[in-house]
Amino acid sequence: MLYYLFKFLEEQYQLPGAQLFDFLSFRSAMAIILSLGISTIYGKRIINYLRAKQIGESVRDLGLKGQTEKAGTPTMGGVIIIIATLIPVLLFAKLENIYVILLIVTTLWMGAIGFLDDYIKTFKKDKEGLKGIFKVIGQIGLGLIVGCTMYFHPQITTKEVVTETNPTENVIARAEVVDMGPEVKDTTTTIPFVKNNEFEYSSLISWINPSLVNYAWLIFIPIVIFIVTAVSNGANLTDGIDGLAAGSSAIIVLTLGLFAWVSGNIIFSDYLNIMYIPRSGEMTIFITAFAGALVGFLWYNTYPAQVFMGDTGSLTIGGIIAVLAIATRKELLIPVLCGIFLIENLSVVMQVGWFKFTRMKYGEGRRIFLMSPLHHHYQKKGKHESKIVVRFWIIGIFLAILSIITLKVR
Repeated sequence: MLYYLFKFLEEQYQLPGAQLFDFLSFRSAMAIILSLGISTIYGKRIINYLRAKQIGESVRDLGLKGQTEKAGTPTMGGVIIIIATLIPVLLFAKLENIYVILLIVTTLWMGAIGFLDDYIKTFKKDKEGLKGIFKVIGQIGLGLIVGCTMYFHPQITTKEVVTETNPTENVIARAEVVDMGPEVKDTTTTIPFVKNNEFEYSSLISWINPSLVNYAWLIFIPIVIFIVTAVSNGANLTDGIDGLAAGSSAIIVLTLGLFAWVSGNIIFSDYLNIMYIPRSGEMTIFITAFAGALVGFLWYNTYPAQVFMGDTGSLTIGGIIAVLAIATRKELLIPVLCGIFLIENLSVVMQVGWFKFTRMKYGEGRRIFLMSPLHHHYQKKGKHESKIVVRFWIIGIFLAILSIITLKVR
């Protein structure tokens, strides 16, 4: 909203300084400052309100050291992340941008599902919360919205950069000679670590008959649904010890912010020889606000946590990360960038699958890990949760750097 206000003031009254709001970098900086302020300053008030309303965590005794001491800690803290993200976005972003709209819808959609789950756990005293089938239906619904929007919306396009410059020229010199081809409506994505790394989803069906290219949505939309569901559940499983989900997610989100910024900038997309995605740079505003909200939330969520994000936060985080990866055409990089989420997911799948298999074969269920998800395995081995969290963050940083390297290593 402030963007439109200052744009009006600059056009009508030539207000000094109003032109700053035309710059993506300035609006991104303001968004992260404001989100940090909201999540740290007003976050405390929200925590006090949750505590006053006795909206505390109901902890099941799983035999983990220090677990029972967390009973009664305020939950539903994901509301802090949502509020601290949306307010700066509404103030500084271009609200007609389709990517911004899609991310706001994702935040509200997954936030509502997570809030309902936490509400049932807290007020209905049902430890299971929202039935798993309803969570999955909600995730599929969001995936359907995202997939249809990405495929059918006319403003979601890519452009091929056409340039005849000397490759030894620096990026500043090239700024004046970069040219663009027409906007193309396609389902192209990026394959990491591969030369000529653009992949068109329609090729999965068009090889049968070239005319089937118009039905690529039959392939693309289910893939989007799978990604949204998988990443959302991965973030949900990672939220098990203080600071793990929020810290790991902040690292992932900042990396996606870099991808969004360079993909939406004609000069840098040409320089890095990556796909140029018109209008995608505006996602940087949302990403910086979201990253600021996560870091601010960590102020209260690091060990010993004063608040838990609950499913209100974890499901929302996973949904946003999935949509960001899809929108920046980096969804095939998720196994690397979101490696923490992946191993947490796989540890549960492996544990449950092996237990069921051995119970059928030997009449007795056996386990691969002492406990799943994986962070609980290390807790069972006697590692302090702060050490587990920091080491997972270090792995997350390594994976983020590896993901950034894919911009040039092919």
